[in-house]
Formats: sequence, structure tokens, C-alpha cells
Amino acid sequence: MAFFMSVFSELASHMEAIVELGKLAQVLRIEQKEDLELHEAYLKRRSIGDRKEAGLTWFPLKINETGYGLGSYPYIIVERPVDRHRHHFQPSAPVSLFSAKEGNEEESIQGIVGFADDTRMKITFYKDELPDWVDEGKIGVNLLFDSKTYDEMFKALSEVINTDKGRLKELREILLGYKTPEFSNRMNVRSDLLNVSQNAALNDILNAEDVAIVHGPPGTGKTTTLVEAIRFLSQDEKKILVCAPSNAAVDHLTRSLHKSGLKVVRLGNLAKVEEDTTAQTIDVLISQHRDFKQIKELKKRAVEMKKMGGKYKRSFGKEESEQRKLLFQEAKALHKEARELENYIVEKIIDEADVIACTLIGSTHDYLRDRKFDVVVIDEAGQALEPAAWVPIQKAQKVVMAGDPYQLPPTVKSREAERQGLAITLLEKTIKRLPRISLLKTQYRMHESIMQFSNEEFYGNALEAHESVAARGLASSYPAVEFIDTAGCGYNEVENDESESRSNPEEAEVVLKHWNRLIMEEPQPGSVGVISPYRGQVKILDELMSEMESFTVNTIDSFQGQERDVIYISLVRSNDKGEIGFLKDYRRMNVAMTRARKKLVIIGDSATLGGDPFYQRFINFTERIGAYRTAWDFYEA
Repeated sequence: MAFFMSVFSELASHMEAIVELGKLAQVLRIEQKEDLELHEAYLKRRSIGDRKEAGLTWFPLKINETGYGLGSYPYIIVERPVDRHRHHFQPSAPVSLFSAKEGNEEESIQGIVGFADDTRMKITFYKDELPDWVDEGKIGVNLLFDSKTYDEMFKALSEVINTDKGRLKELREILLGYKTPEFSNRMNVRSDLLNVSQNAALNDILNAEDVAIVHGPPGTGKTTTLVEAIRFLSQDEKKILVCAPSNAAVDHLTRSLHKSGLKVVRLGNLAKVEEDTTAQTIDVLISQHRDFKQIKELKKRAVEMKKMGGKYKRSFGKEESEQRKLLFQEAKALHKEARELENYIVEKIIDEADVIACTLIGSTHDYLRDRKFDVVVIDEAGQALEPAAWVPIQKAQKVVMAGDPYQLPPTVKSREAERQGLAITLLEKTIKRLPRISLLKTQYRMHESIMQFSNEEFYGNALEAHESVAARGLASSYPAVEFIDTAGCGYNEVENDESESRSNPEEAEVVLKHWNRLIMEEPQPGSVGVISPYRGQVKILDELMSEMESFTVNTIDSFQGQERDVIYISLVRSNDKGEIGFLKDYRRMNVAMTRARKKLVIIGDSATLGGDPFYQRFINFTERIGAYRTAWDFYEA
């Protein structure tokens, strides 16, 4: 009887997992539709300048080369002027080449990116020939909506839903909380680089048979813990894949792993890899291989053969026709030999690596197509859409996830998809559903007063400030945390129709006035960050602080993972209705409030903010610790 009950229970959990993932796939379809509509509307509505700034458009372009590639399809290689804006173009992305010349504004042709670096891009067009307007100047290229990421997420969900045996099925049941993960006690190690809670997490990772979850609040050394765990795992000759949702997070891990002495290979678009990690990219490692010169020579000879074959005119005799055929065959054979040699080098580089690093979707790279890994590590899992997290998990024997569900959530563009749960991450589910979670408890970033409110609100007062930072503040007569209340000052928010954002110019002035007083008491306070949830306010603050050294002004999202000695947060919202908009995203506020090491100053209107329980608790907290001030203190008649 017990056997049948066990089988029935397993079948029930199997069906619950399938139903849950099936619903997730439906919600993801809603998000894809919204994302497509928003992208197309943005391209139509925004100016070329706005699109350039967003990294979606290159303009103007100079054509460096034109020709015909595989299948005799035309291609062009274009170049843009040096541009400080990072772009989102990458190989295989769909693009639209367009004309901005008077009379040709409606002209465009779609193609696929072959390669893209900072200033050059190759585009192939699946047409017989290019239109005449391409040679008439004033051309640009727009990035079109790329469904590849969604395709990979849907493919992963389908695989996870339909598997009825094997390791993926077991991991599905465990990660969704329908089966209990197992731990052995075979490892009991201690690293001198780690504290007590970090060492506990290290041992959980090493002893986990299936899944290990590391909850790392701000400043608690999550990356240090992960790198040390990966170092121990690699000593056991484990094949390890490390992933994160963003290129920046992957680069950060790559740097840390490399510094620890591990041989790490970074996969991904070279244009999106930060400069100090390019040495670990597969592209650079291939170019440094002793056989790379032979590959270049083979490709060069192949191009020469193809050019020679292309010199023959359309009307020629049988002998010329045969010669042309032989030249093209030789070119094809040389290309094949170069490709096989390159594949051999790639296989060798990956086989000899301790760790492979890439984004979640990057784990579908052709170089990893048939590879499985003993351990798949997902960092910053609190920012990963659940469908994206399942992409690398397909390759795993064991899964390690790390992150903080109380910091930045994944970006969800559809309100309906968000309402139906798309913003709930797999990390959140595991922290709520699994019985064994490793919480890192000692933070090394901020003064204990800066930590205190977030500790109470999000972490159940489980965190403690390390003695090296607990009392580390500025030589100021005011506390490490200050709330500057603008209520009653008439500093009303302004809605900017053009930028679809909000600003509060008077509140921005308070930031500057507070800073001027602060440096009278502390002439060298260190690095400074000025944060606002609204881009309109960031623009005003950036102009105010343009001549200040050591100042960084940006949105909350851009400050994720960063820290400064002093942080100012301008909350902007001030209105008679008590509306606070997306200030209600408390996780984003948690990120903003935990960037400061020595001093945190928040400026806002208590009359507007106080209607929200979270902000009222913060205001009460500042009153309790003597950190409340009024903007009237900075009023100048």
C-alpha cells in the first residue's frame, strides 16, 4: 500500500509541475506580444538620435565593402563614427537598413548581422541584389525585434514540461518544490577567505546532490562565496557552467574566477564583453592558438579561389566553365578545412577549461550544443525570468542558484504578464519552497545604520555589519542616514511628456545644497553616487553635478552591483493625490538604499510618501534614530 501511495504522490507532483510550467509558457506568450509591440512602436515614434542613444540604431553609416557571400546573397560591411553609446547589435540579429535621404525616407531592406564590433558591422541580405538607394548616402541601420531569446525560452519550457524521465525531470520536481533535495555529509571544508555563514554556504554547495541555493543580501560577499565554491568543485574535476542574466554580471564573475587562478572561458558577443575580460573570451583564445595562422591562411586562399572563379563572365566556353567549377570547389574545400580546424581548437579550449561562463541564453551557443555539465551555477538569479533560468538547467547534473529576491527583479514589460506572475523568479520559488537555504549574514559594505532599515524590512534582522564597517562613517555631526523632507515646500513633481518621465527641479537643488554643506564638515568624503528612479530627474541632476569630480549620476537599475562612499537618492514624487507610481517597487528601493558605504541621504515629500506603509515606516525609522530633517533647513530666502 505504501508503494502505491508513493507512486500516486509522485504522479501528482509530476502533474502539478507540468501545469505550473504550462501556465508559465502562456504568460510568457503575453510578454512576447507586448515586447514586440513596444519595440515596433519605439522605432516608429522615436527620433534617430533617441534610437542611437538607446543602442538600437547606427547612423550615419559609411559602406566599407560590398560583395556576395554564401548562396550568392549580397552583403555589406558598414562603419559608424565612434560613438560612446553601447549598442545591442549582435550576430544573427535581424536588422533593417534604411535611407534618411530626402525622397527615400520610406525605403528599407531587412538583413541579418554577420558580425558587429564597436564601429563595424557586416549585414547579409537574402535578396538577389541591393536596391540602388543603398549607394546614395545617408543610410542607417535599425535593430529589429529578435525573437531568439523567446524561442530559446519556449524551447526550454517545452523540454522541461515534456521530459518524463532522467535528470531534468528530477531537477524540475526539486526546483519547483515538489521533491526534497538531498545533501551528503562527505565534505566538511573551511576556507580562510570566508566567514561562518559563507563557509556554511560553501559546504552546502559541495554536499548538495541536486540543488543548492545561496541567498546573498547586499554586501555579504556572494561572489566571493561562489568563486570559492567553484574553485573547490573544479579541484574535484567537475565540469562547470556559470551563467547570469546579463553580460555585466557574467563579466564580473569571469574577472573574479580568473583572479582566483581558474581557467575560465567566456562565451558571447565580443562587442558586449567588457574590455578587461576580453582575454578570456573564446574569440581571443582561438586567435592565440598556435594553429590559428593556418586557419587564416586557409580562409585567405578560399577567398582568393572564389574571386578567381568570379572573374569569369556569364558567357564563356565549356573549358572556362569547368575551371570556374573547380575553383569554387577548391574554395569550398578550403573553407571546410578551416572550419574543421577551428572546431578542433574550440573543442580543445573548452575541454581544458575549468569553467565556462556565459549568459543564460548564451548557454545555447553552438559550442555547447551537445555538452552536459556536472554543475550549472546561476548567479544574480533574482534578476532572471524563470523561463530563462531553465535554459542552462537543461545541461545540469546539479544546480547552484545565488542571488537576492529583494533586489532588482527581472524586467517584465507586460503588466498583464506581471500580474499573472512572470516577475516571480525561480530563485524566489526555491527560497519559499525548499527546506534548506544558505543565507549569507555578514555584510562588509555599509555602516550599521545604513543597513538597519533594509535589515528590518527584508531580512528579518538576520544581518549584521562586520566590525570593519559597522561604525565607519563621515566626520559629520549628522547620522550616517538622513531623510530630508520637502513637505510643505511646494516642490511639486513635473511630468515630462517628451521623455515620458518625471522630475522635480527644486528637489534636485536640495541635493546640491546638502552636498555643499556636507563638504564643509567633510572636505574629502570619497566617491559619491546620486540616484533617482526617474530618468527625467537623472537628467536634471546630471546637469547640476556636471562639473563635480567623483560624482556618478544614474538610475537605480544602473547602480545594481555598485557602491559609493556617499549616496543621495532623489525620490521626485510630490503631488496632492499621494501617488507614488513605481516607487511602490520596494525591491528597487532596497537596491538604492544599500549602495552607500558611509553616508545615505534620501530626499522626498513625506506628505506624498507617507500614505504608503513602506515609506511611512522608513520615515518613522529616521525619526527614531535622529536622522529626520526638513528641507526648510536648506531654504535660502
